[in-house]
Amino acid sequence: MLVLMAAEVYPLLARGVFATFGYFVIDGETGRGVLVDPGARPGLFLSAARERDWKIDAILLTHGHFDHMGAAGELRDAWSAPVRAHELADRYLLDPRLNLSADHGTPITLAGASKLSDGDRIPVGGIAGALEVLHVPGHTDDSCAFWCEQGGFALVGGAVYEGGPGLTAFPTGDGPRLRESIRKSILALLLDTMLLSGHSRPMTVAMLAASMR
Repeated sequence: MLVLMAAEVYPLLARGVFATFGYFVIDGETGRGVLVDPGARPGLFLSAARERDWKIDAILLTHGHFDHMGAAGELRDAWSAPVRAHELADRYLLDPRLNLSADHGTPITLAGASKLSDGDRIPVGGIAGALEVLHVPGHTDDSCAFWCEQGGFALVGGAVYEGGPGLTAFPTGDGPRLRESIRKSILALLLDTMLLSGHSRPMTVAMLAASMR
C-alpha cells in the first residue's frame, strides 16, 4: 500500500495474457474511491474491494488496450459503477484488432464508456477533483494519465514503462508523439511526483526526465 496524503493507493497485479497493475485509489475517510485499469481476473478486484469494504464509484481506463480494460465490463456490472475513458477510447474499446485482444485468444469489446477530456477532474470518495485527466497520446491515441496533485502521484498506464516512454510498436503507436506528450504533460509535474505505471515499478518524474535526456 502506498499512502499518499488523503488518497490511499493500492496496486494489484492482475496476471492475464500480460501482467498489468490495476490501482485502487481510495479516500481513507470514506472508504470510497475508483479503480484504474482492471485488465484481467475480475474476481481478484472484487475480492480486494469486498475484503476492505470499499465502495467503488467508477472504473477509470488510461487507454483502451485489452490488458488494461479486460475485466472492466464484469466489474461495472458487479458494482454498478460507470467506466470512464478518454473521448477517443471507443476506437480501441470497440475494435478487438486495435485493442490487441484479437491477437491474444479472445476478442474483447467494451461499449458504453463515458467520455473524459484533458483537464477533467474526477472525485475520489469525498475528495473533490482529486484526479486530473492528462491526455498523453502516443502509446495509443486515447492514452491518458490520472494526476493527483494533492497526493503527489500520477497513474500513467502504458505511457511510461521501465523508466522511459511506453511501447509504440502497436497499431496507432507513435514514438515521437509520445515523447512530446510526456515532455508536455508528465515532465511538467513536480520532480518528486510518483509515476505509477501499468507494467513496471514506480518511478519519479525526475527519474523519467533523466532517462529521456
